[in-house]
Amino acid sequence: IMKIKFPFGQPILSNSENYSIKKVLDSKILVHGPITSKFEDLFKKFTKAKEAVSVSSCTAGMHLVYFALGIGKGDEIIVPAQTHISTAHAVELTGAKAVFVDCDLKTGNILASDIEKKINRKTKAIAIVHFLGIPVDISEIKKIAKKNNLFILEDCALAIGAKYNNKHVGTIGDVGVFSFYPVKHFTTGEGGIIITKNKKLSKKLKLLRAFGVNKTFSERKKGLYNSNYLGLNYRMSEIHAAIGCSQIKKLPSFLKQRKINFDLMYKKISNNKKIQVIKSNNKFLHSSNYCLSIILRSDISKKRDEIIKKLNKEGLGTSIYYPHPVPRMNYYKNKYKYDKKNFKNATIISDNSIALPVGPHLKQNQIIKISKIINNILEHYE
Repeated sequence: IMKIKFPFGQPILSNSENYSIKKVLDSKILVHGPITSKFEDLFKKFTKAKEAVSVSSCTAGMHLVYFALGIGKGDEIIVPAQTHISTAHAVELTGAKAVFVDCDLKTGNILASDIEKKINRKTKAIAIVHFLGIPVDISEIKKIAKKNNLFILEDCALAIGAKYNNKHVGTIGDVGVFSFYPVKHFTTGEGGIIITKNKKLSKKLKLLRAFGVNKTFSERKKGLYNSNYLGLNYRMSEIHAAIGCSQIKKLPSFLKQRKINFDLMYKKISNNKKIQVIKSNNKFLHSSNYCLSIILRSDISKKRDEIIKKLNKEGLGTSIYYPHPVPRMNYYKNKYKYDKKNFKNATIISDNSIALPVGPHLKQNQIIKISKIINNILEHYE
């Protein structure tokens, strides 16, 4: 078995998480308790959001938002071709259709100029994804949405800590949805959260995430409750929230280390003529530095698998964001008949990029070693 010395991602856990979990277990309240509310409050404070609704995952959160809006069969939602499949799945699960738009080659973010071409009377919303934590330049998209009366969902799965014009991502569109999967900026084990300024929507989301039932467990008298809506079971448990409460306190230091690591690796490898780094140079956009993704120069891109194998052999954990443009994934390809002339930029990123680790589990001297490994391996390719 190949030994990975420098993992791509790794949750940083300590006794504080153990203690938080134990407190929940001792309380015997594992769902519908005070810790979930506390976690929502901490997240609101961090992002300066008005409302926060914790959920079982980011995918569940996105689906819940569309479900609450009544989106369904006959509706369309614009989705970036360059994203995780869950961004599109959340749309398809409602019975609506995901309509794909290509991305910008420099940042991997949705091309605002291509959105308008895809809008018709069936279009109900635009899903934007802050790719690898690089904020989407959203001002143009907001104008398009306003003109066409469209809802904006921000998929912030890789973007905790990212800011646009000093506003935390997720607070700029109508809702922001975040992920706390183990390799993200911080973790709850599994889980997600929705933030919004819309109090009415937030109230509805809180009901819908727990069957549409009108009373939480602690509010029920004699076990009585009613159901006002058809709902789902997308709650976050107290155990997951407890891990989140502990982790979010460490988030500022995690983000600081990520930035140091990203900047250092960028400095060490960006002069390499064989690659381009996916990065935003807009001074109003502050990335959450989820990872550093390189695009191989076209003449060596066919050797990507070989290069990844060599990097892994040197103990470097890598990933690909993402292995296919979503419309090329079998489900979408079979359903909507993928045309390879479309989504050219998303295809270049999917087929030619390698994602490298910059997480806080790595120290600066390790980043220097990683950069050396990358440069040394690329040296052998002409």
